[in-house]
Amino acid sequence: MSCERKLKICHVITRMIVGGAQENTLLTIKGHVEKGHEVVLVTGFSPGREGELLKNVELPPFGIVEIPELVRELSPAKDMKALSRLRNYFRHEKFDVVHTHSSKAGIVGRIAARQAGVPVVVHTVHGQAFHAYEKPWKNFIYITAERFAAKYCDRIYAVAQAMIDQCVAARVAPREKYQVVYSGMETSAFANARRDPELRKSLGIPEKAQVVVTVARLFPMKGYEEVVPAAALLAKEFPDLHFLPVGDGPMFDDLQKQIASLGLSDRFHFAGLVPPHKVADYIAQGDLLWHLSLREGLPRAVVQALASGIPAIGYKLDGTPEVVIDGETGYVTAPQDIEAVAARSRELLADPELRRRMGKKGQELVLERFDWRRMADILEEEYYRLLEEKNSIKG
Repeated sequence: MSCERKLKICHVITRMIVGGAQENTLLTIKGHVEKGHEVVLVTGFSPGREGELLKNVELPPFGIVEIPELVRELSPAKDMKALSRLRNYFRHEKFDVVHTHSSKAGIVGRIAARQAGVPVVVHTVHGQAFHAYEKPWKNFIYITAERFAAKYCDRIYAVAQAMIDQCVAARVAPREKYQVVYSGMETSAFANARRDPELRKSLGIPEKAQVVVTVARLFPMKGYEEVVPAAALLAKEFPDLHFLPVGDGPMFDDLQKQIASLGLSDRFHFAGLVPPHKVADYIAQGDLLWHLSLREGLPRAVVQALASGIPAIGYKLDGTPEVVIDGETGYVTAPQDIEAVAARSRELLADPELRRRMGKKGQELVLERFDWRRMADILEEEYYRLLEEKNSIKG
């Protein structure tokens, strides 16, 4: 496939904060640029404490176009302007493929691309806009919009099988329109990362302390509403237990106050925003990873921890059970069951051999399946296949 003519590809995403969907998109771009394809990224602005991913990574050169009207929140006036600007841009540039990411960019971008006559239009579901914890009226809007946008694309990829099952159940599109393409990452970097006394010292973590690490934006529904209470349950029982949140966001100040009120300030060590190529170093300082997000596609942090040989605890929802195999690579609990999270953590913290065994099993599961080059190769083959189908229909 790769010996065929080079493609002109455009990726569209709402914002390039430091996040899983954004890393996935950049690694796809990297893989395709390295193979000689012409690639452009279209994105909105990325203000705030969640970081700007494009400033923190080293990548081969590719085009970047910013459209200020491409925003995350519902905004009919801006959405219509973004649709018009995208449609005109696609018509002018004549891309072979437009690949959209995230809900808002996926809706606006797919419609614009099809209206502009782009031959192949595809979308990746990284996580659902609609979910059990959202207001019913918002879910109705999101599902209706996703159904409409699905008619404007040729294929929908999802980072976990659970995402496909949810979309099919919501009648967004028929099952045959979907395909799982696991989110790729630098798995070897995590497999090779090691505990670093100097990094621990810089973070204020005692050399021999046990550490629970979390990797997520400090944002509602990313799990920190449960992380702090669960930590409080374990802190007295494990006097050498410390907690390492990796990430930043609008909840930072409130979390600091809550932790201080519980007398746990000396147990929490906030790493802040960490460049993607450094995340492996921080995860390697942990003995256990918590991923307590209530809304997830497939949790990259869990895959990264398992690639590092560290077991994980997460909730039994979305794509988490596809990598946290209960009793094998960690444990899954009912959502928001803080007591269960604490109980399972006790088991793992008290048993080094159990942690080692689960970590090894997890590493075997994820190292090849989630390699970023494999993801990029699968998508490249998909682009060529879909283009060939379109050309045969025209012929």
